[in-house]
Amino acid sequence: MDLLSIGEVKRRAQTASVSARLHVQVSATEAKATREGKPYCELGLADACDRMTLRVWSDHPEFKACDSLQASDFIEVTGEFQQHQQFGLDAKRWTTRALNAQEISVLLQGPPELRARQSADWNHITERVESIQDPRLRALGNAFIAEWGDRFRRTAGARSYHHARRGGLVEHTAQMMRLATQIAPLYPQLNRDLLIAVILFHDSGKLWENHLPETGFTMGYDERGELMGHISIGLELVNSLWRKLQASEAADSWGRLSPASEDVRLHLLHLIGAHHGEAQFGSPVSPKTPEAMALNYIDNLDARMEMFAAGYLVAKPIAERIYDRVRPLPGNLVKPLEKFSAAPER
Repeated sequence: MDLLSIGEVKRRAQTASVSARLHVQVSATEAKATREGKPYCELGLADACDRMTLRVWSDHPEFKACDSLQASDFIEVTGEFQQHQQFGLDAKRWTTRALNAQEISVLLQGPPELRARQSADWNHITERVESIQDPRLRALGNAFIAEWGDRFRRTAGARSYHHARRGGLVEHTAQMMRLATQIAPLYPQLNRDLLIAVILFHDSGKLWENHLPETGFTMGYDERGELMGHISIGLELVNSLWRKLQASEAADSWGRLSPASEDVRLHLLHLIGAHHGEAQFGSPVSPKTPEAMALNYIDNLDARMEMFAAGYLVAKPIAERIYDRVRPLPGNLVKPLEKFSAAPER
């Protein structure tokens, strides 16, 4: 059987059952029971690209094996995978075995295409930071990358809704920078330097809220992330880096720059605080500048496009070309219109 990723199994299972092997890490095990009292076990499984839940019913040969599985175990799951109307991706006639050290090492690296994409995205981020004209914002971005770059590259964009994988924050940030680079020339009132800089920093607090280790795909919980949240952490982080830079030799010439350094700092902090748009979504202040509004929409656009892409892989079909709602998207999904393709000339 082919060795596939979870994402590839989800894609193929949309149209037919798939016989495959999966190399995954167990992210959670939980004993449950149906409303009729029938016991079953839920296994959370994850790889570098995606996650899935495997339900093990009490009459399944592997049910007793669930007791010996622990979160963080690396296993191979071999079986026939299909989309279940009620439970999503499901498996039949499946078995498990522990992975050896070589297999674990390969799994932790992620598939080549994901590594290549995230490497290209990281290079794009560093290039965009270097392109910032304002020396204060460029120095701030470079200081952040130098101190926290490795951790940044292991951080997810979110816990579940979008880019919820190790390195997902790099993908989200790079795509937001691409959007900003295209949008800024269309709206001359936008400060491009400020927008690029704040995209780097807007989710920097997630380095504690959504950080993943080098040795697995299980996103733990961090006390700082729980007590403060990523917006508050991001504000604190930027202020800390700013104070260090103000005490450096590079800052000696900043007093002659316009706009004033304190104005730059305040606007950067405002954008971080306002990037969720409304208090009900966690922002302590609403967007009050063009850059703050643009950031909110750019952030939402990339997150929503990722949600749609992931949603089509797991949504349950309820009619021809119509799929059940996948939260947090606002309604049922409809198959998108195919792109126009001109008929070949004869």
